[in-house]
Amino acid sequence: MITPIFGQTPRMSVQLNHTIVAARDKEASARFLVEMFGLGEPVPYGPFLVVEADNGVSLDFMDWGDQEIPGQHYAFLVSDEVFDDVYARIVERDLPHWADPHGEHPGEVNHRDGGRGVYFSDPSGHWLEALTVPYGGWPATD
Repeated sequence: MITPIFGQTPRMSVQLNHTIVAARDKEASARFLVEMFGLGEPVPYGPFLVVEADNGVSLDFMDWGDQEIPGQHYAFLVSDEVFDDVYARIVERDLPHWADPHGEHPGEVNHRDGGRGVYFSDPSGHWLEALTVPYGGWPATD
């Protein structure tokens, strides 16, 4: 049971449903994500182009106009097979990529927690990450 905070009533689980992603060109950014990760086609919804991940969380791309877009980080936990596909697309497109979020290991893949990970940028300057094992590793099973 979840312990109430400050007299609040207990609630059900909390799950991320969607996030708005600022884009220079929502079509280009949504299409890039779909192509790189092999996701379903973007779906228009109001001013957004919505890309849904396999766990139901959506990234809702929105044109940001001339406003500054602060780069965000979006990490995707993927299978080894999907990682291979993503990395092949990175190499095929000759995209700059790094083994670390600080860009100190260009052209490399990391092997943290017994998996693989890579960082690269989308057309609006957001850092995308594909990783095969969550930070800290998989929970131990009895």
